[in-house]
Amino acid sequence: MTLETAHVGAHPHHRHGWWWKTLLSGFLLWVVTIIVTVATQNTNLVPTIILLGSFLVPFTVVLFVIERVTGTVSTMQLVTAFFVGGVLGVLGASLLESDLRPGATLYLLVGFAEELVKGLLLVVVGWRVRPKTARQGALLGATVGAGFSAFESAGYAFNAAITTRGIDLVSLLQTEVARAVLSPVGHVLWTAILGAVLFGAAHGRPRFRWTWSVLVAYVVVSVLHGLWDSNSTISTLLAFVITGTPFSAAQDGTVPPALAGVVTTLYVAGLAVVSVIGVAVLVGVLLHHRRLSRRIEAQQVPAVGSWQVPAGPWGVPDDGAEQVWHRTPPPHVL
Repeated sequence: MTLETAHVGAHPHHRHGWWWKTLLSGFLLWVVTIIVTVATQNTNLVPTIILLGSFLVPFTVVLFVIERVTGTVSTMQLVTAFFVGGVLGVLGASLLESDLRPGATLYLLVGFAEELVKGLLLVVVGWRVRPKTARQGALLGATVGAGFSAFESAGYAFNAAITTRGIDLVSLLQTEVARAVLSPVGHVLWTAILGAVLFGAAHGRPRFRWTWSVLVAYVVVSVLHGLWDSNSTISTLLAFVITGTPFSAAQDGTVPPALAGVVTTLYVAGLAVVSVIGVAVLVGVLLHHRRLSRRIEAQQVPAVGSWQVPAGPWGVPDDGAEQVWHRTPPPHVL
């Protein structure tokens, strides 16, 4: 008896590189909108600048995911996770953070609050996703994080634009550029790590499974998030310590001009360090679960005479092949 396979497409989505095409065309539209706004002094175009600048990179992340995700995840699910997850994420985080008071642990508490909200949304969005793998979780987590980042960036851009002197376009553009460049290694990265661990723990199962690794991942991404947000304060304190400048030199809470360059350098270095740690954690989690998956699949191919049970956690070939039975399989296989 033999088992033959007829190959079918792994996923209905095709790889056309739409993510980078959208990024390029969206950037050009953003630049044109800025030029027209400056030339005409038409403030009605400011919301267009805010929306384009805030959503361009995060939505590009969604297109990147769409071209690579497999299984039962549909394009509509990803778009819903982006928009609905983003809105509910910022609302939930705002409610949790409303009672927080300024202090040494403020940024750390913000990290725990926001990652908790995104984690819960990720569980809801991915509840019926099949199969559950670390890679699927990372992609879906990146989508939820991108939605959160987009709506949060729009709020920051709005606050930067509104001043007592009117609309500050320069401040608005600086805020959008900074957050757009950093968004892939911010909310997107943190939720991708959490998603990879959460889905990896449920590998081969229809439902999520609780393990201590999920709690550890939540703590890790929350701490990284807190370090990321507090990097400005940390870099300022380090600048005073490294240069031996007394803290009394800070007048009205502002950094002395002589320290501005040092603070900026330390700030960029701090973001780079946190980003590298986050990327290393994500890659490590994905490689760990890939090796684990291969070991599990290798153990699920017991030979029974000339009959072999196909590998894979779902009892089907991993390459997306479709089973074609030429004879009735033995009873123990049915």
